[in-house]
Amino acid sequence: MSSESFNKEVLEEKIPVVVDFWADWCHPCEVIKPHLEKLAREYDGKIKFVAIDVEKNSDIATKYEVMNLPTLLIFKDGKVYGEIVGAYPYSKLKEEILGILGLV
Repeated sequence: MSSESFNKEVLEEKIPVVVDFWADWCHPCEVIKPHLEKLAREYDGKIKFVAIDVEKNSDIATKYEVMNLPTLLIFKDGKVYGEIVGAYPYSKLKEEILGILGLV
C-alpha cells in the first residue's frame, strides 16, 4: 500500500477496509500480523485488509492522526468507521473488528 494507491484501494472500495498502520521496528505489529492475515482469508470478499508502513507513508499516518502502533483504522464508504489501537489476541481482534462493522 502506498500513498498513490490509497484512494483507490481504501477510500473508493465498496467493501469495508481494515488498514493496518505498522512499522518494521514495532514488535506488537508483528504479533498481530498473522491474526490479520487469518482474518483476511476468513473474510475474503467481505472485508479487505491492507497494511501501510508508516515509515514509507508518513503522509497518510499524519492525515489520519496515527500516533501509536499498531493502529487499525476501519473504513466504510470512504470514511473512518472505527479504530483499534494496540495488539490483541486473535479472538479479541476479530470481535473488535466485527463489532465496529456491526457483523456480530
